[in-house]
Amino acid sequence: MDSIFERISVRRFMDTPVEQEKIEQLLRAAMAAPSAGNQQPWEFYVVRDEETKKALSKCSLFARPAAKAAAVIVPCMRTEGLRFPETAQIDLAAATENILLEIAALGLGGVWLGIAPVEERMRIASEALGLPEGLRPFSLIALGYPAEGHPQEDRYDAGRVHYVDGR
Repeated sequence: MDSIFERISVRRFMDTPVEQEKIEQLLRAAMAAPSAGNQQPWEFYVVRDEETKKALSKCSLFARPAAKAAAVIVPCMRTEGLRFPETAQIDLAAATENILLEIAALGLGGVWLGIAPVEERMRIASEALGLPEGLRPFSLIALGYPAEGHPQEDRYDAGRVHYVDGR
């Protein structure tokens, strides 16, 4: 569980490429995520092209780290042929979190940049990637070797925990 307690959002990266083996490990982690009915509604775009990263960084004010990242992974959601389409975004969130945890485990840094369900952000990302019909971007994960760091803060709040014990 170390990566859970070491993971932080990193928005600044060194100018060092991420090895292909590490990218593949991140994608393996993503595809190990649970999904409703094992529908696995995901496809992933790995962006290393400078112009495309810049275009993705314009999805929102918060997406700026994408421009300077070594790579951006864009989890995308299929919209056709799903058994449980109402849970597809939940499945993509689980895959995104798995990537973030594996980023920490591999000594990289990364940040989740929200796209869905904001239609304008999704449109910008779709156009930047040239996504085909039936595929919608869910998030951007900017990643690379961190140029910044700090310890993760302890966010545990016992006041938000409620036990319902049997009598």
